[in-house]
This record gives sequence, structure tokens and C-alpha cells, in this order.
Amino acid sequence: METLRLLCDYFPTAVFTGRCLVFISEDWRVELTEHKDSDFSMAKDQPSIIRVRVFKRALNGDLIAGHYEDFQLASLGELAEQIEKYVQLAVGANLREKI
Repeated sequence: METLRLLCDYFPTAVFTGRCLVFISEDWRVELTEHKDSDFSMAKDQPSIIRVRVFKRALNGDLIAGHYEDFQLASLGELAEQIEKYVQLAVGANLREKI
């Protein structure tokens, strides 16, 4: 959860629920969750995996799960930039302003 807390500072429009980082609008919901790699043969200093899930609101108001992508970058700045670019291309809106 430490990486998600740090990403809160980068994305001022996000809400941290204690479990995930959420961006929400009338049409979209984007969730960021943090996962630790359970492969014990890997080095201990591997960065967390941040899973970005995109949901689209249907005409009836339900959220429909779309696609997701896993990010694992050591640099917090690069991680935030790549997540921002991915979501911006997926939903067509800037995360820092609104989605």
C-alpha cells in the first residue's frame, strides 16, 4: 500500500480507500491496486505491481469491467507518468483534472 499512498500525491483527484486508489467520473471508474510478487526466487527489492483496471459506465448505470494492465516500474515518477498516459489513452481524459 505504500506505493499507492505515494501515488496519491501525484494524482490529486484520486481517492484512497485503504484498499485501492480510485478515480471516478460520470462515465468511468479507474482503480489502482497494489500487489506484491509472490515469486520468492526473485530478488527482494522488486517494486510492487500496480494493477490499473478501467470500468465504463453502461447506459443503465452499471459499471462494466474493461481491460486492465499491470505496471512494475522502480521509479515512482516514471510509474505515475506511464499510468497517467495509459489511462488518458484508455478513457480520453486527463487524470490530474478529471476522468
